Amino acid sequence: MPSQRTILVFGGTGQTGRHLTDLALAAGHHVRVLARTPAKAGPPRAGLDVRRGSVTDDLDLDGLLDGVDSVVSLLGDVQAQRTAMVNTAFVRRLVPAMRRTGVRRFLYQAGALSAPPHGRLTPALWAIRNTVARSYDGQHRDNEAVMRYLADEAMDLQWMVHRAGIGSDGPSKGVLERTEGTPGIGTFRDCADYDLRLLDDPTAVHTTSLSAYRKRAGRTAGRTSAGV
Repeated sequence: MPSQRTILVFGGTGQTGRHLTDLALAAGHHVRVLARTPAKAGPPRAGLDVRRGSVTDDLDLDGLLDGVDSVVSLLGDVQAQRTAMVNTAFVRRLVPAMRRTGVRRFLYQAGALSAPPHGRLTPALWAIRNTVARSYDGQHRDNEAVMRYLADEAMDLQWMVHRAGIGSDGPSKGVLERTEGTPGIGTFRDCADYDLRLLDDPTAVHTTSLSAYRKRAGRTAGRTSAGV
C-alpha cells in the first residue's frame, strides 16, 4: 500500500474498525473516522482525524471525502438493520459523492452468510443462516442489497467486498486469504489486517469473495466454518 494513504473509515469504532485504524496508523497511513461518539475512536494520535457524525445524519460527504484516497465501510447495526436497509441507503449516497470528489477505491465488509450479488449461498452456509444465525438475517439482506447496487450501478468505481466470517476478538490466528471455498472464522484483528491488504490488491477489484486462513504444513491456522 502506498505510504501515507488517507483512508476514510465508516464503522471505525467497531470491533474490526478499531483494529483497522490501529494497523493503518502503525503502517504510516492517515485515517479519518466518522464516529457518533468520537471518544470511542481512542486517544488522539498522529495521523488520526475523527469527525463527529453518523451515516444516518445529513452528512457533508464531499467534505468528508476531501483528500481521501480510499474508503472502507465496516458498518453494522443488527437492531437497526432488522427494520431498515441502513447500509444500502448510505452507500447509495456515498457512491455519487465518491464520483464527485474523484475517490475511486472502496472496500465494503459484509458477512460470510450474505449471498454474492445475483448468486446463492452454498447449502451449508444457507442452512447456518436460516438456523443458528437467523437473528442476523436483516443485516445480511442489507449487505446483499449493497452488493447488488455496486455490481449493477457502480462498476466505474474500484470496489471490493470482503464477505467475512468473524467469530471472536483476541490475538491473531494466522493470515487470512481470499477464497471461493469454505470461509474461515477470523478474529477481528485478522479481518482488519486482511481488509487493509485487500484494499491494495488490484485482483480484488469487483470481487465479493470470502476469506479463509492460509494453510500451514499439514493443518489450517483456524477452523474453517462459516461465521456471521
